[in-house]
Amino acid sequence: MFTIISYAPLFETMKKKNVSQYQLLRMGIDNKTLDSFKKGKNVTLLTVEKLCNILECEPNEVFKFVKE
Repeated sequence: MFTIISYAPLFETMKKKNVSQYQLLRMGIDNKTLDSFKKGKNVTLLTVEKLCNILECEPNEVFKFVKE
């Protein structure tokens, strides 16, 4: 069994807060970073912090650990 990181909470939080990907782009999150979230690739904690500040949320509203 191993743990993977899921960014599904980010997209749920964006929907709940009515924030589009375009709005994130305008607020300084680049397209490559958004693509990394969509594909489940690694992102830095600084990026998570920036998203939390933009979305006014906690890290658990951006990602979660999933055991498989």
